[in-house]
Amino acid sequence: MGEISIKITISDRIYPLKVNTEEEEIVRRAAKIINERIKDYQENYAVRDKQDLLSMAVLHYATAVLRVENKVQHQDTAVAEKVEELDSLLNDFFSK
Repeated sequence: MGEISIKITISDRIYPLKVNTEEEEIVRRAAKIINERIKDYQENYAVRDKQDLLSMAVLHYATAVLRVENKVQHQDTAVAEKVEELDSLLNDFFSK
């Protein structure tokens, strides 16, 4: 569970990072996905500025994360409501 130093390239810039050994593959995959998204935007939009492309990619992934968080929160609320309903039914059953 040690730390290692790696170099990640995003949008033609190299970033030296220290990551946990277990997370190296995840970080490398994330960089690859980001670079693919940037390339996709570059090919499909009239944007050439690397900073703009990077910003668009960040917005895309931040939006995706927020959607997932919102969905999980909604599911947690639904589960909590079911637990409360079950608790009420059990209390009613055992108090008879």
